[in-house]
Amino acid sequence: MPIPENARKYWRENIKYLSILLIIWFAVSFGCGILFKDFLNRYSLGGFKLGFWFAQQGSIYVFVILIFVYIRLMNKLDKKYGYNEK
Repeated sequence: MPIPENARKYWRENIKYLSILLIIWFAVSFGCGILFKDFLNRYSLGGFKLGFWFAQQGSIYVFVILIFVYIRLMNKLDKKYGYNEK
């Protein structure tokens, strides 16, 4: 049974959103917490070096924010393709 074109477009756009959000999360958690740690440690936040803060807290906060962004994007996408709850 072939998949309807509408469903293909929906899934393609969903994968695009997921990819972008995961790249952002990776950049913040791995990049800020590990790769750019030495540069960020020049600054402090709440008495802690910024690189340490991103590794311990910042990536978690960004992840939670990205969850809400994903929810918002998916609600819009559901409405666009007619999959929203009525």
